[in-house]
Amino acid sequence: MPRFEPNPARRPALVAGASSGIGAATALELASRGYPVALGARRVEKCQELVDQIRAEGGEAVALPLDVTDPESVKGYVHGATEALGEIELLVAGAGDTYFGRLYEISPDDFESQLQIHLMGAFRLANAVLPGMIERQRGDVIFVGSDVSLRQRPHMGAYGAAKAGLVAMVTNLQMELEGTGVRASIVHPGPTKTSMGWSLPGELIGPALEDWAKWGQARHDYFLRASDLARAIAFVADTPRGGFIVSIEVQPEAPLSNGPKERQQLKYREES
Repeated sequence: MPRFEPNPARRPALVAGASSGIGAATALELASRGYPVALGARRVEKCQELVDQIRAEGGEAVALPLDVTDPESVKGYVHGATEALGEIELLVAGAGDTYFGRLYEISPDDFESQLQIHLMGAFRLANAVLPGMIERQRGDVIFVGSDVSLRQRPHMGAYGAAKAGLVAMVTNLQMELEGTGVRASIVHPGPTKTSMGWSLPGELIGPALEDWAKWGQARHDYFLRASDLARAIAFVADTPRGGFIVSIEVQPEAPLSNGPKERQQLKYREES
């Protein structure tokens, strides 16, 4: 006899921050695996475009407005998703943006905005779905963290502080949810090619890149794709009951270096 009842075949999922980047890729990945998906973001029209794509491919999805900094918006999103898809079995909390700037130069409002989005927003979402999951004795809450929470980076202090707080929150959840049947996990992306942050002006990004190189945090110029993180998140969600993924860090693979033969040829050309 199995230690746990398996998860149901139909697992309605919330994907917060689904209008672009990792959230959009995650919604598409989960839908391709049979999850009914409620895509939430402020740019709900972008979510609707993805919903149309998912439905055209035979999936089940709805688009709903969501602002994670607004408690009433979070409640409305969860209620609307539940009405449309059924009781929520999976939450992917990935809404967010980032702000580049040295801590001694940014304003308290800029700092607080990062806490509101990445920490309080994630808490609001979890707080809205966890009581039902605990009552049903199953469910997954997956948070999108960042490698910046593990190794702080200059010019990203507010974002890093918020994500470090998220790590602490998830760690507490894992202890407090033990024995409830509900699993809490965190996925840490390394540098990822999305629109987040890279739409900022050059006078903010340029100094950040220089300091990252100085501190040894820009080892190469390859980036993860959003789909790489989507697969990692789906892997966590698909983990059979009886075990759970505590955390995953995903980093971009470096470009291939020259092999021994090519290095020797290069050295010969330089010396001749």
